[in-house]
Formats: sequence, C-alpha cells, structure tokens
Amino acid sequence: MNSGDASSSPTTQVTLRRATEADVPSIAEIYNEAVRTTVATFDTEPRSLDAQREWLHHHDPGHPVLVADRQGHVVGWASLSPWSDRRAYDGTAEVSFYVRSEERGRGIGRHLLEGIVSTGQELQLHALLSRIADGNSVSVHLHESLGFRPVGVMREVGFKFGRWIDVHLFQRMLP
Repeated sequence: MNSGDASSSPTTQVTLRRATEADVPSIAEIYNEAVRTTVATFDTEPRSLDAQREWLHHHDPGHPVLVADRQGHVVGWASLSPWSDRRAYDGTAEVSFYVRSEERGRGIGRHLLEGIVSTGQELQLHALLSRIADGNSVSVHLHESLGFRPVGVMREVGFKFGRWIDVHLFQRMLP
C-alpha cells in the first residue's frame, strides 16, 4: 500500500502499513490531540498508552488499523472497527481516521481513507459506515468524493466543548 511514484504529491514518501505495537505512542498522540481540540471524536479525556494498546489489540485481522508512515514517522492512522457485536453485522465496519494537525491538508487523510476502503474490499466487507460530527465539511467532502453517501443525521447526540453536536452517518457499499 504505497503512495506510488516519486512525483511532488503531498503523499510522496507516505506508505500505508498495518499498525504494530511500536506505533501505539504515535497513534495515541494523534488521537489525543483530536480529543483535546476537535469534535472528530466524542471522547473527552485523552487515552493512556495502556488504553490505546488495548484498543489496538482489539483490532483483529478482520478489523485492522493502518498507519501512514513517512520515513519512520507515523503521520496518521485509520481503522476498521466492528459496527456491532451482533453476528448479523459481521459484514459491516466503521471507518475512523486521524491525521496529525501539522500534516492536515496534504492528502494524507484521503490516502488513509482510500487505503482503509481498499482493505475493507480485500476483507470482503459489505458496507462501511462513518460518523462525522456536524461542521466538519472537509471530512464530509472527502467521504463523498470516495463514494460514501449520507444516510441520516443523529440530532444532538454528543455534548462537547459546551454544546450539543449532531452526527451525520455516511455509508459506502462495497462490491
């Protein structure tokens, strides 16, 4: 899962690979920054390294975590997580991805989302779901450009930074 040629693309030199335990500190750092500064996650407290390690261990081969690696530095990550523990949902997974703030706007999020969608196809998943907090037009545009479609809005389901926040549900069917 390499970004391709040596052009001047912002994702040049960024490789997607499966996350390892050695990536846990970087994954936690990226995630915790989002916890503290965005509504991309509704967690309100940063995760400890032990909690992030446990999270990684719960991602089995059917629900992997990918990292975007640039010359040995993790600049973002994406995951497929079970949508539900009920067996009938086994063909459905939730997509998440996060990019270091200083790396945003360079195509890494697109690269991660393309990679995790491709991984979902390889795993023969049937549907991918993504929850996007209200106001994140960049994420909405990115998802729509990669074939995700809006399927509903959950009104005021999260409270963070002193306000109630709607969550938009997006879905992509896989071939």
